[in-house]
Amino acid sequence: MPTTGNTDQVTVRFLRPIRRLTQLTAGLTLYGFSMALMVVSGLGLTPWDVFHQGVSRATGVSFGTVVIITGVPILLLWIPLRQRPGVGTIANLVVIGLVVDGALAVLPSGGSLPVRVTYLVAGILLNGVATGLYIGTRLGPGPRDGLMTGIVGRFPRLSIRLVRTTIEVAVLAVGFLLGGTVGVGTIAYALAIGPLAQVFIPRFTLREPGQATLAATA
Repeated sequence: MPTTGNTDQVTVRFLRPIRRLTQLTAGLTLYGFSMALMVVSGLGLTPWDVFHQGVSRATGVSFGTVVIITGVPILLLWIPLRQRPGVGTIANLVVIGLVVDGALAVLPSGGSLPVRVTYLVAGILLNGVATGLYIGTRLGPGPRDGLMTGIVGRFPRLSIRLVRTTIEVAVLAVGFLLGGTVGVGTIAYALAIGPLAQVFIPRFTLREPGQATLAATA
């Protein structure tokens, strides 16, 4: 008969994938909701979302659908960069766009400036938490994050900061020209997301049991 220790190990191995998929789903859902909060605030979006909104306004396609559709050619760019998508990558591509459209359908838009500021602040904070949740599962980066890490991996002389800045400035400029909302929220997000990610990614990163023990005894 298996010992208690062996039974515990089997239980942990069984529950770990469930925990990771549950956390991934929660993170991506929260990420989509946070994006919708920033949209309804009307005070500015993240660079990629300025692009998404600009394309949406130019084409008449819903915001969430644009998020999904634009993820496909970005994933194709992974091929020459030798990036491999994971479960989290595919889930990121689909779930966030669906959640954004659902949230935008029910969230009241407009309102007083204090209400809009509340939407903006809540959106940025929840985005930081969501980033920690979905990246912490280690099931694969989203299409846009993977593009950045893939370029850095292919061209190691380029810094992550340079690559990310270049990509986001480019999509921000295109999105602005297409009618996307650039404002104080864009600046606030740029300043806040780094520190927020630094706090929440380590907090929500799932480790192997041995790693957790070492971390606890370090």
